[in-house]
Amino acid sequence: MKKLFFVLISILFFNNVVLGQEVRVFDFTEEELKSLEVRKVRGAEAKTKYSLGTDENGNFLKAEANNAASGLGKEVKINLNITPILNITWKVEKDLKGINERSKKGHDYAARVFVVVKTGATPLSNRAMNYVFSSNEKINVSHPSPYTKKSIDFVLSTTKQNLNEWVTVKVNVKKHFKKYHNLDLNEINGVAIMADTDNSKLSSISYYQNIYFSAE
Repeated sequence: MKKLFFVLISILFFNNVVLGQEVRVFDFTEEELKSLEVRKVRGAEAKTKYSLGTDENGNFLKAEANNAASGLGKEVKINLNITPILNITWKVEKDLKGINERSKKGHDYAARVFVVVKTGATPLSNRAMNYVFSSNEKINVSHPSPYTKKSIDFVLSTTKQNLNEWVTVKVNVKKHFKKYHNLDLNEINGVAIMADTDNSKLSSISYYQNIYFSAE
């Protein structure tokens, strides 16, 4: 269940406090991948397969999900007063057309990046913005997850426009937590990556590169 993964991404994290005008979240190295726990979503048939690669623009992570769902998470404290902008470069090679992403049966994405803030003593109290590469919706469409209203799905990219093409996007996380969760945040606590196809029983292939926070 996606609600359980929303809880688990708080457990996956390890400490990594960083400062500066540009804060890189993932390095996509063998050492880093070994240190990150891959946690399968409850009820999924299998884990998403994550592997590393390199091109002229640096390291990247490849995610292959075949009726699978699991994520990678990292605890990283980001000062949103200094670096509120999340930057993501990603690509979906094989998408999930024809599913209703707003429903529980279709709540799958070939690529997504969660940004999490702790708002209480337990993971259940956390809030998240779930930035997604949609296969069916338009860019800038948003809606609560069908599994928990504490996580908002927001479409940053869509295969309707960019299938099998690298796309770089950016979003003001500080403004989004205010708009969608009514939270005036100074910092977030973690970031997680997930590719999932466990509800639709389909398969997807996606890539992630250069995930970082910046001042603008």
